[in-house]
Amino acid sequence: MITGTSQADCAVLIIDSTTGGFEGGISKDGQTREHALFAFTLDVKQMICCCNKMDVTTPKYSKARYDEIVKEVSSYLKKVGYNPDIIAFVLILGFKGDNMIERSTNLDWYKGYSST
Repeated sequence: MITGTSQADCAVLIIDSTTGGFEGGISKDGQTREHALFAFTLDVKQMICCCNKMDVTTPKYSKARYDEIVKEVSSYLKKVGYNPDIIAFVLILGFKGDNMIERSTNLDWYKGYSST
């Protein structure tokens, strides 16, 4: 990870959106926080945040959960030193492939790339 990140122009931060998974990742010693800080420390100025596993939120494909994650991650990224206004947040379902290549019919409320 060190070699790849040190040579990167852009980081892709995959965020576990599940209940408990997100909270663990964004906690004080969580991997989401560590990876974001690591990327910034190694001077990776561009970032794309991918909210994954939205099919196992309660309720499934929850817009409220997505909005909560975007708000919390944006707040942390700002503390690290990123400008959250230029961070891309996208919604994906890696296991099922939703929004990976084509727009998902399960996520009618999701209009595509957004930044805070």
